[in-house]
This record gives sequence, C-alpha cells and structure tokens, in this order.
Amino acid sequence: MSQPVIQENRPRRLGGAVYILPNLITTGNLFFGFYSIIKSLNGQFGWAAAAIFLAAIFDILDGRVARLTKGTSEFGVQYDSLCDCVSFGVAPAFLMYQYGLLELGRIGWVACFMFMACGTLRLARFNVLSSIGKASGDFTGLPIPMAAITVASFVSLMVDVDQRHALGTLIDTPLINLFIDPDFRKIFLVVLSPILALLMVSNIIYKSHKALKFRSVKPFRILVMLVMLISLVAYAPELVGFGLIFIYVLTGPVAWAVGWTTLTDEDEIFAESTMEDEP
Repeated sequence: MSQPVIQENRPRRLGGAVYILPNLITTGNLFFGFYSIIKSLNGQFGWAAAAIFLAAIFDILDGRVARLTKGTSEFGVQYDSLCDCVSFGVAPAFLMYQYGLLELGRIGWVACFMFMACGTLRLARFNVLSSIGKASGDFTGLPIPMAAITVASFVSLMVDVDQRHALGTLIDTPLINLFIDPDFRKIFLVVLSPILALLMVSNIIYKSHKALKFRSVKPFRILVMLVMLISLVAYAPELVGFGLIFIYVLTGPVAWAVGWTTLTDEDEIFAESTMEDEP
C-alpha cells in the first residue's frame, strides 16, 4: 500500500523573467529620474522635464506588467517606492530649483525641500496603507507622480514659450507677456511647490482612473471625445497638457470644498512595527 504524498507549504521561490521584467522597468523609471537631475544641473530644462514624463510612463508600465505576469513581490513594491522618491521627489525639486528658484536663495531651496520631503512622506504613508489593505481605490492625497508631472509640464510649457518667442511666432497677448516674465515664473514656482507638497500629505481624496466608469457611455461617443482630446493635445501639447494636469490637481480640493468627498483618516500608519531597524 503506497504512502500518501504529503505536500509541504513552502513559499514559492522568486526568480525568473516574470519577476525580473517588472523590476527592470522600474529601473527605467529610476534611470530617467537620475537623467532629469543631470539635465537640470546642465541647464537643459526641456530634457529634464521630458525625462520626468518618461519616468512616469515607466512607473505606470511596471505595475501593469507585474499584474499581467503575476510577478508582484514585496521587493518590487519597496523598490518601486524608492525609485519614485528619486524620479518624482528629488528630480522635480532639482528642476524647480535650477530653473527658477536658484536666485531666491534660502526661500527657493526651502520650497524645493518641502516638495521633496512631503513627497517622501506621501510614499511612506501609501506603503503603510497598502500593507494594511487600506490603499485600494481612490488616492489619499495628491499622488507624487502627478505632483512631479505638474512641475515638469509647467517647465515644459515655459521652455516652449521661450522657443516660440525667440522665433517670433507668438501673438502679443497679456497672457503671453506674463509667461515671458521671469519674475512670474519664480513667483509661480515658489507658490506651487508648497501647495503641491501640502496636497500630497493631505487627507483629501483624489479619484483614481480605476474609479472611472464608461459603461453608460456609448463607445462611439468615447471615441469622438478621445479624437477631440488628441487633436487638442496635438495642437498645443505643452499648454493643453499643463492645463489638464492642473485641473486634476484642483479636483481634489474642489470636490472636498463642495462636499462631494470627505477627508480620510490614517491613524493606523503609526502602529508599532515588529521590524528591526536597518544597521
């Protein structure tokens, strides 16, 4: 009589391309964040802003690939957050400082530090909420990639305005004259930085793209809207892009102010941990 086979509940070993690929894409996110810092230090602000956009694309892709291949791991989660801290915390802070806040001295670097520090706090809070199962659905606070893209899109718009102004293709309007003014750019960035910082660590709800429901909308109408949106972006990508991103930043405070959403509570993030400190 054969003996029954006893299967041991051993943890599945991590390895292979299914785990390497998502983390390799995450490394692409880190690379473009570092590349953005280098370009900011070299005064190539258009490239620095574009690199942050590319880092955001890689940040989206790594999560999608990990879920599609079922290659999610705790290592990948922590590695992704560390890379996000560089690409969406340090890189945009350097971009703001080098582009418009360097001449403001202490006020400039303090504003940039607030952005970077609050972005790091935002990532830490998200990690804790994820570990206790309370990070699904909508976002608590402005996501750090969106804050970084807001900075990058503004700088990208200003670089485009400078290029068009040099070619003489801009129409002389009060708005264009405001954009060309260097003092306006400094004031805008020194105000924008702490606002984005506070929004990231706030308890304001921001809607996730996962919450969007198009079941009640006819597919043809969705197609028409997408064609119109693509046409607008193609006509003025820098201006339309900054406008759309800035509108998203405003949706959280506006929805809370009119009573559509309520503030969340995350007292659980300071629960005691059994993990030992790193050496």
